[in-house]
Formats: sequence, C-alpha cells, structure tokens
Amino acid sequence: MATEEPRPTRHGEIEEILERKDGTAETRDEADKYTVVGAARRRTFANWLTPVEEHFVCHRNDIPNADADEWTVSLTGDASGTLSMDALREEHPAVAVAHTMECAGNGRGQHRPETGSVQWGFEAAATSLWTGAPLSSVLRAHGVDSADGRWLTAVGGDPSDGDDVFARSIPLTKAFDDCILAYGMNGDPLPREHGFPVRLVVPGWYGVNNVKWVDELRVADSMVTEGALDRPGEHAYWQQVAYRIHPAGVEPETNDSVDEVDTWDQLEGAVEHPYTFDANVKSVVGTPDGESPVEAGERVEVRGVAWAGDDRVDRVEVSTDGGETWTDAELFGPDYAGAWRLFRYDWRPGAGTHELLSRATDERGRRQPARISNPDAWRDALADDAFPWNEGGYAANAYEPNGVTVEVVDSGEGR
Repeated sequence: MATEEPRPTRHGEIEEILERKDGTAETRDEADKYTVVGAARRRTFANWLTPVEEHFVCHRNDIPNADADEWTVSLTGDASGTLSMDALREEHPAVAVAHTMECAGNGRGQHRPETGSVQWGFEAAATSLWTGAPLSSVLRAHGVDSADGRWLTAVGGDPSDGDDVFARSIPLTKAFDDCILAYGMNGDPLPREHGFPVRLVVPGWYGVNNVKWVDELRVADSMVTEGALDRPGEHAYWQQVAYRIHPAGVEPETNDSVDEVDTWDQLEGAVEHPYTFDANVKSVVGTPDGESPVEAGERVEVRGVAWAGDDRVDRVEVSTDGGETWTDAELFGPDYAGAWRLFRYDWRPGAGTHELLSRATDERGRRQPARISNPDAWRDALADDAFPWNEGGYAANAYEPNGVTVEVVDSGEGR
C-alpha cells in the first residue's frame, strides 16, 4: 500500500515554485506529503490561456533530477524499443494541443466532512498550450498500429519513498486520438514541476492521467494490475485503488478493463466505483472577484470559464442572487476540444450584497449539480441535484461552493 508519511522535501519544492510562480499559493495538505500550489487569484479564471506562473502544481514524489540528454522512454508490452528526447523531437511531428487540466481532487476541500489530504477549493484547474509529438506517431514507430481494445500504461520516473510505482492507464483509443508526449508548455520548455523533460498530455482528462516525467509506455490488453510491470514495487495502487470514486469504507475491486470511461456515465452506474478519466462539466466565475466593491448601476462584465472533458460545453447560466434566478451567458473565444470556453454576462447591479454563481451544461445535457451530498448519499445524489460525497473527494463539480460574494455600493461609496 502506498505510504502517506510526511515528505519534508516538499516544503523546499513549494518554496522554490512560489518564487517563480507568483500567481500561485500553497494549498493545505493534511498529510504533509504532496507538493501542491494552486491559482492564487480568482481572476485566473477570467482568461482562456493560463500563464505558467498561475498554473497549479500537484505531485506526491520528489521532482527527479532529470537530464534531457540522458532521459529515455522505454516502450514495452506490445510495443518495443527506446525513445530518446532527441528522437522525440527530430523523428516525429511537432504539434500543439490546448488542454484544460484539472486535478481530480479539485473541490475535495468542499466536502463535509473533509476527506483526503489536499484540500483544494477550485484553484486546481488551468488551460495551457502543450507542445510535443503525437503519441500515435510514437506508437506506430514502435510497432503499434491500432488500438484493438488495448490499454496504454504510462509510468512516471519520479522516485517514490514507498514501495509504489506511479503508473496510470488510458484506453489506447484515446492515446491514438489526441494525446501527445509534451516537451513544451505555452511556448517555453516544459518546467521541472510540470514534468520536464517529457509528460503525457491527455486532453480533457483529469491531471492524474497526464503522467509527468514519463519513463515507460506499456501497451497491453488490460489496465495496469498488480505485477503487470517488469519492475519491483507495487504497480496498481494509483490506477486501481487511488483516484476511484466510492463511498466511505469501500475497497474498490480490480478491473482488467472497463467498457465505459466517461466519468459521469460511470457515476450513473456504468462502472462500480468509477475511475477518474475525463473531467466532469464545471465552471468558475473569474470576475468580478469579490475582492473590492463595484458600483451600482454600472455595467459589470461577469466573466469566467467552463469545461466538460471530452464533451463540448453547450450552455452556461449565471445567477446574481444566489441561485434564485438564472440567465444564459454568452460563450465566446477559442473553441478547442478538450479546453475550456470563456463565458460572459453583462450585469447592472443594484446596491447590496450579491452571490454570483455559474453553472454549465455539456452537449449531452448534463448540468453541474448544486452541492456536494452528505456521505450517506451515493448514486442517488445526482438525481437530487448533488454530487456524491466520496471518500477520496474526487471529480466534484458542484457550483454552489464556487460562488463569489460581491458588494455593490452606490456611486462614490467604494472609492
């Protein structure tokens, strides 16, 4: 079992990251194990592109001291060979993908009672342009020409202080569709804390699937299970135990494969104890940010972002009265698969205190629930306009916890 003993070295990593990323702030980690910083300001969510300085960071092991000239990726299982960074850059096309990356634990701190260690609010989401080589090109060059119902397991090269290996599996169909092996981020080399020298990028899917510091890519008929990798240690914890959605006190069963990877469909009953693959529909208001009052009668642009994993955002509604009434917002700006949309709504408020909320609906008609349920609810929660409280605090997308309180004053009072 993976250990959650405190990791003193994380504090040095966080301090070093905060020195360079002035748009982030440390997030509370009850286990004192994870290197976690998130967006420090709500205004991060009023822009389509997230600067590296504001992009959240989350990992459990020490950042490896990687040398790009020496780093290689092993292709194993039904693939074969070794990939150097030079080969990745020179022998494969260079592409860029827009990807909204959200930590699967984003919203964990909104669960009551609290669960897990890292108490994220909504600050662990960001959209960047990732540059690299199409994973399909790499796989074909190493003997894999089709998906055939198989799975790709990516193994991170970060050294664990326990017995576990960080390994995550995704369907090979997804790998062939739009995934890349990234070596750049927003036009610059990949930063160390984001996976330098090479990271798997899985557009629209939760951050845990976007394995940093990729050391091995394994193609096989099943997801990673215990003993599946040709290396010592525990192999399946991060796929089969952690990052599974389930009630308290449950030990999820191991699956070699699942037919449904859509996280919401799994929650509705397609998979017992769902895996966190693609991101659930969600939205955040970026401005106004509630940090200073606005003037009554003036036009205020309510602006934010909405995303829905592999699905498109179909609609965003805004409420300025705590959810009593709702009005459609306008979607605008870049429209890329796997990346969030900007929304805006022109508001002329009256004086007083206003609670601003946003709720998004995806192209399949699935709308953000209002709240997180109590621990006794499970699959019935969604029918009750609630996201199911779960022991790991994963995949939460309730809109009420993400609201912002705005003070509106008569002209001249806020100056």
